[in-house]
Amino acid sequence: MQKELEPWQFIASHLENDGIVVLLVVAESHGSSPGRAGYKMAVATDGELCGSIGGGVMEVGLVEAAKLLIENKELRTNAEVVEQVHQKSSPNASGMICSGRQTVIVKLLSRYDLSTIEAIIDRLQRHKPAAFEMTESKFQLIENTQDNSPHYFSWANETEFVYHERLGYEHQLFIIGGGHCSLALSEMMSRLGFHISIFDDRPELNTLEKNRFANNINVIDSYENIADHIPSGDDIYVVVMTIGYRSDEAVIRNLIDKQFKYLGVLGSRAKMATLLNQLRDEGLDPDRLAAIHTPIGLPINSRTPEEIAVSIAAELISVKNR
Repeated sequence: MQKELEPWQFIASHLENDGIVVLLVVAESHGSSPGRAGYKMAVATDGELCGSIGGGVMEVGLVEAAKLLIENKELRTNAEVVEQVHQKSSPNASGMICSGRQTVIVKLLSRYDLSTIEAIIDRLQRHKPAAFEMTESKFQLIENTQDNSPHYFSWANETEFVYHERLGYEHQLFIIGGGHCSLALSEMMSRLGFHISIFDDRPELNTLEKNRFANNINVIDSYENIADHIPSGDDIYVVVMTIGYRSDEAVIRNLIDKQFKYLGVLGSRAKMATLLNQLRDEGLDPDRLAAIHTPIGLPINSRTPEEIAVSIAAELISVKNR
């Protein structure tokens, strides 16, 4: 959650001290644009920056424009929308040539917005469902949002727009097994904005005690009931790394009929071939078994828990960004 909180805490701190911050938000993107919907950057009066909207000369140009807004104290109640096309020949050229385009909202925040910023921070810290919304003239928190879309942007007419963003985590990672590889993967994925839940049936496991990166750590009686703890969903990622063959088998049997964005199982090629063939012979859906990522992770000849975590994280990112 720290990644989500950081720009808002930065804004709150500078609003309290300086009274003005420019917020840049990528509202939508297409093609090979480096910035994606929801990317944020805050620019303070002293030039200090927090976050990113994609980097490169495109970002540098918008930062300089934001500094001018602060200097001129414009846009106190309104927001501007900047369309950037990453092609050299375009009239709205960003300075980049990656052939994508993105829409960036530029909002000058003042002390009048501090209560909204503090409310956003509070909801994130307490994991309460909420969203924030920006229009040409408004910046507000929306409580108890039922909208499942993480980002929404549209034009009401030629000058009026609405941007809506759900607060909190967009992706959930469930790690079944709490050993050393689980600990290393938790640390890495916590830096990538995933909500992380760990499950293990060994209450005395010292790596569970050491894990300060997962959002939830759950000691369960049996993996036979693991399906009760993990929902289906397009934002659900599941990594199975239990202590052995039989527990991996139990988890796969109980999760195979659920729909996930990603399901991967840690294990050697020989072990997993034997296990999947056994399950296939017993009548489990061969298409669903074939969709399991195993051997898990990108093939980078990883050995240590940290290297294994890198390979799995890379595969998760690859699936997420398809």
